[in-house]
Formats: sequence, structure tokens, C-alpha cells
Amino acid sequence: MRPHVLSIRSRTLAALAVGVLTGSLTAGGLALADSSSAPRTDKQITNMTDEVSEIEAYYGDTVDANGEHWPSPSSNYAVQVQGIETQAEKYLADKARHAHGAKQAIVLDVDDTSLSTYNYELETMFVYSSASNAAYIATKTMPAVFGMNNLATWAQAQGYTVFYITGRPESQRTYTEANLEAVGFPAATDANLFMKNAANPPAYLPCGATCNTDQYKAYTRAHLEALGYEIVGNFGDQYSDLSGGHEDKSFKIPNPMYFLP
Repeated sequence: MRPHVLSIRSRTLAALAVGVLTGSLTAGGLALADSSSAPRTDKQITNMTDEVSEIEAYYGDTVDANGEHWPSPSSNYAVQVQGIETQAEKYLADKARHAHGAKQAIVLDVDDTSLSTYNYELETMFVYSSASNAAYIATKTMPAVFGMNNLATWAQAQGYTVFYITGRPESQRTYTEANLEAVGFPAATDANLFMKNAANPPAYLPCGATCNTDQYKAYTRAHLEALGYEIVGNFGDQYSDLSGGHEDKSFKIPNPMYFLP
């Protein structure tokens, strides 16, 4: 099921996708929605100021002395994530007991599944750009999504191999590995951290550099299966992290901040 209410960036991305699919006209680089699907009155549109306030309340927004925003560990967001992790731990524990020598693995997405981009989103007011995002990743340490570092470390202790599959580009590998290690995740290396490499896409991606997110992640999981791993649990905050199969069970981490097709 898709979220009923899309965030600021979500609506922009969704409008762009509709424009591409329908061939609608563009203005200022943004696709113009088909008039038949456009809201008829302002009352059908969620007010952006109200929506940001709701997101901040859900995350339990706290601001430190440097003016940076952080989710609260007592927030409804943290409580919801903890509930998902509790279910996942029970499931993984049961599967580990019946492994019988199988090469079991879990797969984690990075942004907003393992590492929280909440402060970046508030700094940019949900207006993403590759330049601002790259600068942020190069200079800041993102905190772990509540409890995901502990879950990943626990899973590794149960015999699971932890893989990371992210849409981040290969150029951000050093920063990504360092950030994951700094906040307590199992070590990320060339062997278990898969990143997009547009210049030299791996041979197991039949679509090469043109893969969309669904294809890139599903084909990478298929590659891990070909190496003999059973992907027992797949964790992601976007539906595109989880679609395409090659997993026993998926776990959707909540993220009302943006939607990525």
C-alpha cells in the first residue's frame, strides 16, 4: 500500500513521474499535472506548513545548540520502528534456528533504513539536490535509525551475513562505510556494501547503468542468491527497496518525508 499523504518532495517526484508517463507539458522544469487529476479546490491539498509540522511532531523534532534537528527516541516514529524491529528479530531468530547450515543473510538499505536523513531534510526543507546531499554526506555523520544498528549487529551474531544495498553512488563509498561504522553497524566493505556504479555497472545488472531502483536492487539481491545466500530479511524505507522478489520476507521502515519510485 502506498502512503495516502505524500510529503513535499513526494508530491514533486510524483508529479514529475506522471508528466513523464503521460507526456504532459512542462513549465520551469516541472511536469504539469493532467487537468482531470488536478485538485479542484485548495481544500483538497494538504497545506505544506501543516504537513512539515506533522512530520516534525511524528519524529519528535529536537534542535541542538548548533541548530541541527534530530528525531526523539520517545517519538511515535521511534516507537513504530521499534515495533517493526521486534517483529523482525522474532522472525530472524526462528529462521536462524532452522538454518541447518544455510548461508543466511539480511539486506539493509542505507538512507532512512540504516541511517537517518532527518536533519538533512529539515536543513533543505525537503528540497533534495544531488549537490547538497553529497556535501552533507561528505561532512556530517548521520545517526542510526533507532535500533537498526542493534538489530543488524544482533543478526550478525546469530550467523547472518549483513549486506547493504544503496542507491548512493560509488563515489560516496568511503563516507558511507565510515558513517555506518561510526554509529555501530557491522562493518561495510567492498564485499557487502553495494552502491550504484554508473561508470562501470556490474555484469549481473542486465540493464546496466539504466536500471531503475526496483531493478537495481532486485538484480543485486538475485546476485547474492546466485552466490549461495538465502536473503531471509530485506529492510527498506521505500517500496522500491523491497519490490522484485529474491527475499523471504520484507520489512518496511516508516518514512513519511519523501517517496522514491
